[in-house]
Amino acid sequence: MFTGLSSRLEDVFRRLRSRGKLTEANIRDALREVRLALLEADVNYGVVKDFIERVREKAVGTAVLQSLTPGQQVVKVVHQELMSLMGDSQSKLTLASIPPTIIMLVGLQGSGKTTTAAKLAKRLQREGRRPFLIPADVYRPAAITQLQVLGQQIGVPVWETNPAAKPVDICRDAMAAARSRGYDVAIIDTAGRLHIDEGMMEEVRGLRRELAPHETLFVADSMTGQDAVNVAKTFNESLALDGVILTKLDGDARGGAALSIWAVTGKPIKFVGTGEKIDALEPFHPERIASRILGMGDILSLIERAEEAISVEKAKEIERKLREESFTLADFKEQLQQVRQMGSFDQILSMLPGTGGMKNLQVDEREFVRIEAMINSMTPAERQNSSMIDGSRRRRIAQGSGTQIQDVNRLLKQFAETRKLMKRFMQGGKKGKLGGGRWPLR
Repeated sequence: MFTGLSSRLEDVFRRLRSRGKLTEANIRDALREVRLALLEADVNYGVVKDFIERVREKAVGTAVLQSLTPGQQVVKVVHQELMSLMGDSQSKLTLASIPPTIIMLVGLQGSGKTTTAAKLAKRLQREGRRPFLIPADVYRPAAITQLQVLGQQIGVPVWETNPAAKPVDICRDAMAAARSRGYDVAIIDTAGRLHIDEGMMEEVRGLRRELAPHETLFVADSMTGQDAVNVAKTFNESLALDGVILTKLDGDARGGAALSIWAVTGKPIKFVGTGEKIDALEPFHPERIASRILGMGDILSLIERAEEAISVEKAKEIERKLREESFTLADFKEQLQQVRQMGSFDQILSMLPGTGGMKNLQVDEREFVRIEAMINSMTPAERQNSSMIDGSRRRRIAQGSGTQIQDVNRLLKQFAETRKLMKRFMQGGKKGKLGGGRWPLR
């Protein structure tokens, strides 16, 4: 996400930081490039105009121009203004003091409301809540089935909706059931349309009047850019939204919607969809996103992902095995699976500071699939003791995993070198380097 914008801005500020002294002309030229970068990222024109003016006013001040690190001070100003552009701080869900909390999702058809309802339920479930999913889209029959399938997949109950009933009756009965069964969050998936019409708006207004939801969230496809922003504005004028969920942000290299919605609608982005997996829904942190855009990384989000994917007990067990030199290929496979649960390696790299210059680094995710296939083709004894894997065993493993003997040789060599490296880390010695050969990063 934001790769195009981030790349352009990093180039601009790299040149600024290389100068020992800045003039107003230098800043004016830099801001002209920033303006073009934001417009190319599909950020609303009015938003860009106001943003550039605010940055210019602060950047040409004496405190910046006479600073010992003027380039870095300009970056700091841009970072602060980017945060402000997206709402400054994280906006959390408003939870009812007396359960259940009612969350109503609205938006156009195809924006991802149904999947987002399940993702949100999964996130709340991980936080110790008891969510209840209510399918209220009777116009798209597949929507009810889709939510039932997703609910079964994540272990969250779904209301048995009668497609012939009116949405307001469905929600009224479902809410009575939610209260009687002790669910503390009810998530309502309302019907979408291919375009905005008054009939649709009146229906969701009626649901809002009837249910008085604690959160009315507009679900928008970030890939549609300014169209998503304009539709969000229309929905807000009609419904008085409480916030926005942006879907498919992982596939949006521009990010114009994320940078425009707060300024245009005055409503915060509360969550963003970052992938197809059911747990790929993250809280929206303006400060972290601003840091990512400027190539500063997002270590806090990376740590949170690691904590979700890797348990403390497992980490301690791996530490013990490394200390005792009993770390096996079976352990290696398990660690690899846990790391992959954190997201794609492109996403992980984007959260690390200083990776903006690694634009040409290619991460072949298929290589990890091949590694798992090779380890799966080994016997339990071979996974426990890789030294016993001789030539004939290597041929059998390659044949069983659909790879070449050279691939098996490379895996075993890299595994042996990784164990040595980890041993040196544990002993506090010199770090060393991974050996040659092709690893998944190439």
